[in-house]
Amino acid sequence: MSELIQKEWDYTKHAQFYSYRPNYAGDAIDVLVAWSKGAKRVADIGAGTGNLGIMLAARGLDVIEIEPNDAMREIGQERLKNAKWIKANGVQTTLSDKSVDWVTFGSSFNVLDRELALKEAYRILKDGGKLSAMWNHRDLNDPIQNVAQEIIKDFIPSYNGGVRREDQRPIFENSQLFGDIFYIEQDFIFTQSLENYILAWRSVKNNFWDLNTEAGKKLFESICEKWRSKLPQTLNIRYTTRAWNVTKK
Repeated sequence: MSELIQKEWDYTKHAQFYSYRPNYAGDAIDVLVAWSKGAKRVADIGAGTGNLGIMLAARGLDVIEIEPNDAMREIGQERLKNAKWIKANGVQTTLSDKSVDWVTFGSSFNVLDRELALKEAYRILKDGGKLSAMWNHRDLNDPIQNVAQEIIKDFIPSYNGGVRREDQRPIFENSQLFGDIFYIEQDFIFTQSLENYILAWRSVKNNFWDLNTEAGKKLFESICEKWRSKLPQTLNIRYTTRAWNVTKK
């Protein structure tokens, strides 16, 4: 299972561009820390380069970073030295039963078999432990982001945000392992140059273009050329941090 996940979602060539992506809304993280009711030890699954882990560690939590990709983990270890980093994935964390107070998935729940990930989270969580799955979403009602999205669809009419933009409630309800669903979202503005916006897109792995192939590179560059001709040089991008949060039954 670990090898399959790493092959399908290999972020090795994307890792260096993660610093161009916005982090989660700080007030939303503060609310979730309060909601966790004194959680001390958190397993941040699919930790990437440590974006969410840094925010949690700054708020006094003992963070265990679970990340299967070597390139991601290498960058993350430099950014967050006071966390424990483990080479593992969300369905085989290697953590002991009932060993953590909180499990977080920062933009990673969608790349896993969610049913198996929930079973693994249930196993490693203490009784009454908390789980959060969160993402940052570009606000597609924002005029600039609407233009950016329509340019993508000019090249890829079937383009969509996939599982990450879906309502996660059904997967939690169907698991029957978690309850007390608590949903939170917070808007924020992220100011970024157009070129950095394009670099942030290089951190994205999706099913519509593969930057490891010539065809994928060509398609992405065509999209970028259109963005450069239609978008301003500085973007004030409206994002929404969205988080689904549940308690172990």
